[in-house]
Amino acid sequence: MTTPSPDNPHPAVPYGTPDAPRIAVRGEAHLEVDPEIARIGITVASRGKDRRTALDDLTRRNTTALDLIKTYGDAVERLETGSFSITPELKEHGRGERIHAYHGRVHITAELTDFTALGELTTRLADLELARVDGPWWALRPDSPAHRQARQQAVKEAVQRAREYAEALGTSLAALVELADIGAENAQPYPPAPGARMRSMAYGAAAEDAAAPLDLEPQRQHIHAAVNARFTMTPPQL
Repeated sequence: MTTPSPDNPHPAVPYGTPDAPRIAVRGEAHLEVDPEIARIGITVASRGKDRRTALDDLTRRNTTALDLIKTYGDAVERLETGSFSITPELKEHGRGERIHAYHGRVHITAELTDFTALGELTTRLADLELARVDGPWWALRPDSPAHRQARQQAVKEAVQRAREYAEALGTSLAALVELADIGAENAQPYPPAPGARMRSMAYGAAAEDAAAPLDLEPQRQHIHAAVNARFTMTPPQL
């Protein structure tokens, strides 16, 4: 067996022997499961001729949005405030740094587990004054049982594949030599995946009548797991 060295950091994989031939296989699993959580991003904005007016309006609208989200109780698993900004807008013409208006923004992230409430909350948030809603982004929890199921299925597939090779030689597996986990991953839980993002509802004044709740269909999540496995087998009679 070749040992690691600066010139050869990856030693050659040892081969089997006539008395203990080896089989190397790769096992994979691809699952499609329902999402467990959905995230939406809410941006509340304000605009005023002076800084105080923009800030006061932003504070009021931010409080309104937070209070609305909190009315959904346990359906909202996590609520976080992200970036906040008050930005002066300079006049395009004229000398000096003359301020035309101030723009304020607060970004909020909400994580929901009740998808029935999701459509209604999203619509009501989009109906608020100068509010924008982005999402939803569907995902699984990091400790979801689906990940374990995919890993176990990948191992079973590796054993089955190795057994089929051995049977083709008229023999059977003897022992497991190595099982290498080369990763099990789901399809981008936090960033939006292509097609996973609904159309953003941009800033606008609230309507007089409440808008009908959106009908949001959860996007199925794709999970992939793979392992490399090496077995010894009983010497075949060739």
